[in-house]
Amino acid sequence: MDNTTKERIETEIAKSNIVLFMKGNPIFPQCGFSANTAGVLNHLGVEYHSVDVLADPDIREGIKVYTNWPTIPQVYVKGEFIGGCDIVKDMFETGELAELLQSRGINVQPAA
Repeated sequence: MDNTTKERIETEIAKSNIVLFMKGNPIFPQCGFSANTAGVLNHLGVEYHSVDVLADPDIREGIKVYTNWPTIPQVYVKGEFIGGCDIVKDMFETGELAELLQSRGINVQPAA
């Protein structure tokens, strides 16, 4: 990965307390894993920034190198890589994700 791509990834991660690198966008996800991950964040009622990796091949491949994680989606909280779909889903189901977000000062307002 070149420095330009790395800087672009770091800029995206810095844009929001929660950043979701996904295929598509939260309104029109382009894979089930991305849809599930966005759904978890939406259910928790948190604001997040999404990055459509399908729109940029450099970001799509670069994010995998950046985290040394081979799959997309990827979730970052306050600049820290949390995981992909399965990890986020498991953390959500155990309540650990809401606890993590709240411990980082992020207001969680689960959908009723």
